[in-house]
Amino acid sequence: MISTRRGKLVGAALSAVLIVMSLGSSLGAEERPNFLVIIADDMGYSDAGCYGGEIATPNLDRLAAGGLRFTQFYNTARCWPTRAALLTGYYPQQVRRDSMPSAPAGFGARGERPAWARTVAAYLQDAGYRSYHSGKWHVDGEPTDQGFDRSDPTSRGHGFFEPVHKPNRDPRYYRTIDTADHAIECLQEHAARFTDRPFFSYVAFHAPHFPLHALPEDIARYQDRYVEGWEELRRQRHRRQQQLGLKVGELSRLEPTIGPPYDFPEHLALLGPGEVNRPLPWHELSPVQQQFQATKMAIHAAMIDRLDREIGRILAQVERMGAWDNTFICFLSDNGASAEIMVRGDGHDPQAPLGSAATYLCLGPGFSSAANTPFRRHKTWVHEGGISTPFIVHWPAGILENNSLRTTVAHVIDITPTLLDLAGVKLDQQSGPPMSGVSLRPALERDGVELHDALWFYHEGNRALRQGDWKIVYADDTRSTGADRSGRLDRRPASEIPWSLYNLADDRAEQHDLAEKFPQRVAAMAAQWEAMRTKFLQQATAR
Repeated sequence: MISTRRGKLVGAALSAVLIVMSLGSSLGAEERPNFLVIIADDMGYSDAGCYGGEIATPNLDRLAAGGLRFTQFYNTARCWPTRAALLTGYYPQQVRRDSMPSAPAGFGARGERPAWARTVAAYLQDAGYRSYHSGKWHVDGEPTDQGFDRSDPTSRGHGFFEPVHKPNRDPRYYRTIDTADHAIECLQEHAARFTDRPFFSYVAFHAPHFPLHALPEDIARYQDRYVEGWEELRRQRHRRQQQLGLKVGELSRLEPTIGPPYDFPEHLALLGPGEVNRPLPWHELSPVQQQFQATKMAIHAAMIDRLDREIGRILAQVERMGAWDNTFICFLSDNGASAEIMVRGDGHDPQAPLGSAATYLCLGPGFSSAANTPFRRHKTWVHEGGISTPFIVHWPAGILENNSLRTTVAHVIDITPTLLDLAGVKLDQQSGPPMSGVSLRPALERDGVELHDALWFYHEGNRALRQGDWKIVYADDTRSTGADRSGRLDRRPASEIPWSLYNLADDRAEQHDLAEKFPQRVAAMAAQWEAMRTKFLQQATAR
C-alpha cells in the first residue's frame, strides 16, 4: 500500500434485536450500535458485483451476503444535495442545499442550511457518540462545527494524486487510500481512548468521480476488459442482475442523441480524437475511439476495485476492535454514474499515460450507461439512472437475515432518522419542521414496507415524483444538446410541464410512457409535486 499516513449465532443475534427493539435514551454504549456509513461518488447502480457488475468488489459482496441489498433506494442525482440529505434527513431544497423553481438567492451548492437543520453527527454527539468524518465533505460549514470530533483535512480538491494540503504533488499519495487511512486512524484512536462510547464513522470516498485517476497496478487488472463495448457490457450486467434476482425489469435502450449534461466543445477537442460525447453504437466508433473508451472504463473499474480494497481495510479495523457484530454498516452512492466530459484542475496531457496524474478523463455517456444498467440516463437527471443507488446494510446483531433483498422504496433522507432511531435519540423538532426521512427499521425487519406516500425529486430543471409504483418525470434536455448553458431554471408551473408517466412495477427502465393513457394520474401527481415544492420553499425561507 502507498500513502502519506501510517503512523452468529442466531441466539445472540435475536437477543440483540430484542435490545434494539426497546431502544431508549438511557441505553449504554455497550447496547447502542456503532455506525459506519460509506458513500461512493459517481458509482453506478450495477458497478458492484452484488448488483450485477464484473468489477471485483469482494468486500461489498461480503456485506451484501451477510445483510440486505435494497433494490429501490434513491439519492438526489447529485453529490452535494445527496450529502445534505444524508446528513440531515431533509430534502436538500428544504435546507437550501439545492435550488428549485422560485427559490431565492442563497439556495444551491453554496447554500447555508437553516440553524434547525442539524447533522446526524451533532445529534449523536449530544447522545454520547464519538463522530468521525473521512473523505469528501461538500456540505456547508466545517465538519468539526457540525458534530464531528475529527475530520479529514483532505476533504477538498481535485484529482486523486494531489493532496490539497501539500504544496507539491507527492508521488506516493492516492486519495482513496488516504481516506481509508484517516478512517482507520480515527477508529484506532477510538479503540484506544473511547471504548466506553459508541462511534459514528462517516467515510465519503471521492472515487470513482472524475478525473479518472487510478494506480497502474489497478488499471492493469482491467486492461482490455471492455473492448467489446458498452452495449455488450450492458447485456452482460443485465443477465447477471436477473440471475441475482434483483428484478430490475428490462434493459433500457441507449439514447444516442443525449450527451453530457453540460456541453464543453473546447474540452472535447482537447481530449483528442478518441473522445466521443454520445453513446453511439459501438461499431460506429473508430478503432482509436473504441480503445480510448475501453481504457476509460478500465480506469473507472480500477478506481472501484481500489475503493473496495480500502473498504476492506476499514472493515478489518472494525473487526479488530471487536465491534463487528454491533456495528450498523451501510453503503451507497451519491448519484448515478456520470455522463460528464470536461477538463479541470491541472488540465489534460494527451501524451501522458491514461489514468495518470497529468490526465483528466471522464467516463462519458457510453460507459456511464453501462454503469447504470439497466436504467436510463445518468447523474444530474432524475430518471432511474441518475437517482438509483446500490444500498447495502449489514448489522449482525440487529438483522437476522443474510443475503436478502429489499424492494422497499426508500431514500437517502431516511439514513439520519434510521441512525437516530437505532441510537435511541429522541428529537425535539419544535425549532424546525419534522424530517422528511423516516426510519428504515421496519424495512430491516421485513420486505414490502411502505415508508413514504411519495418521493420528490428536482435538480437543475429535471423533476420527478414517485408515488407507489407510479413515477412522473420531466427532463430539461437543453443542457445536454448545448442549446442552453446558462443554467436557467424552468419556472413553468407543474401543471404545464410535459411529464412522462411510468409504472415502475414492470418498467424501471422507463421505456413505456403512459402519460397519454392516464392524464388524470399525471395531473394529480404533478399537483402533488408542486405542493411539495411550495412546502419546501416555505420551510427553507421561514424565519
